[in-house]
Amino acid sequence: MRKLRYWIRFITTFISRFKGLLFLGLVSGLFIFVALRVMIPLLFGANPTRIGITGRYHVEELPQFILEYSGDGLTRVDDGGNVKPALAEKWDTKDGGKTWTFYLKKGVYWHDGTEVTSETINYSFNDVQIERTDSYSLVFKLKEKFIPFPSVVSKPVFKKGLLGTGEWKVKKISLVGAYVEKIIFTKKDSNDLIFRFYPTEEHTKLAFKLGEVDEIVDIIDPKPFDEWNTADVRSDVNTNRHVSIFLNNESSVFKDNKTLRQALYYAIDKNSLGPMRAIGPISPKSWAYNPQVKTYDYDVEHAKELLKDMPGELLESIDIKLVTTPLLLDVAEKVSSDWQAVGINSSVLVSSILPSEYDAFLAIYDIPKDPDQYLVWHSTQMETNISKFNDPRIDKLLEDGRLVLDQEERKKIYWDFQRFLLEDAPTLFLYHPMSYSITRK
Repeated sequence: MRKLRYWIRFITTFISRFKGLLFLGLVSGLFIFVALRVMIPLLFGANPTRIGITGRYHVEELPQFILEYSGDGLTRVDDGGNVKPALAEKWDTKDGGKTWTFYLKKGVYWHDGTEVTSETINYSFNDVQIERTDSYSLVFKLKEKFIPFPSVVSKPVFKKGLLGTGEWKVKKISLVGAYVEKIIFTKKDSNDLIFRFYPTEEHTKLAFKLGEVDEIVDIIDPKPFDEWNTADVRSDVNTNRHVSIFLNNESSVFKDNKTLRQALYYAIDKNSLGPMRAIGPISPKSWAYNPQVKTYDYDVEHAKELLKDMPGELLESIDIKLVTTPLLLDVAEKVSSDWQAVGINSSVLVSSILPSEYDAFLAIYDIPKDPDQYLVWHSTQMETNISKFNDPRIDKLLEDGRLVLDQEERKKIYWDFQRFLLEDAPTLFLYHPMSYSITRK
């Protein structure tokens, strides 16, 4: 107690004697702090904006929304899937889609100050011959007719060193092995943009917690940041993706058993799973979207009626292994519970990759910009046809959709494609997921 009184008297006497000096030191300290906050950005550049991205990418495979900061394609594709001019002011095909000629805009320049000409465009595609008939014309000669080709050249193009034509310029790229670890964009009178890449969403979240990034974009699960007072959470329904159950149509469970597939579809309470129902493989914003398809609204009684048509011993032998990723585990468990409620045995397995053997695979799928989905559903595309779906009628529609130039005719083709696909139910389309962005306040 005596020591405490001594220290109180000592501190009081010290403050009283040197209060002027202490006040001057406080004011000086504040002045220096403010001066440094102002001067350091002027001398060394302002603080960059650091953004975390989930995914492992090679340089040539970076997400298009990142490449678009610095580059443009010959075309661009709007939210409705319509192809618009970009570096090319117009294009045409005189043989129905086998040869495409793009006419470049004049007076557009690369970041190094040289003009964009056909000689400086370096697209490279397998089985495509490129001719430069003059400085502002590019001719692509394909082996087969391919009507969606103008959407393919919407991918931003660069000169060596990632010199593009966009507002931002690539300042530096850092690699870890073959994968991009960091890419820095710079623009006059703006803070630099730094994109850092992490292999999983959990790694991206950890980077935000540790202060490695100030913002993370396009994540599926906002937890725990939705409860942080120091984080701003923004959300949007991503209609360019769908969360769906890809049934293995070659498995003994689902092959030649449309009745079971449809019953499982009706049995799922889809409105409880996500913010917006997905009723087909094409984005609802697309010009080719067909809203007049079978929607499989939640109907337990109808699901049970369909199952009654199946032999009892066959029904009892069914045990569906629903494989999914850790991010969709809660959704998978709800689906499995709905199936069990109508008498279908089901269990959930977690895997970060598509296994070689599976009954059903719950995943998030990125919808192509063009309605052409040949790679996803055509019977010849077994590496990318996740549902292992084989139907001659669907095959023919997908083939025709690549050959018809008139958009209204293509629309009719893809409307039929969606209608017949939904009737067969090789995949159960559930919902369009939310996309979250987190920013530090």
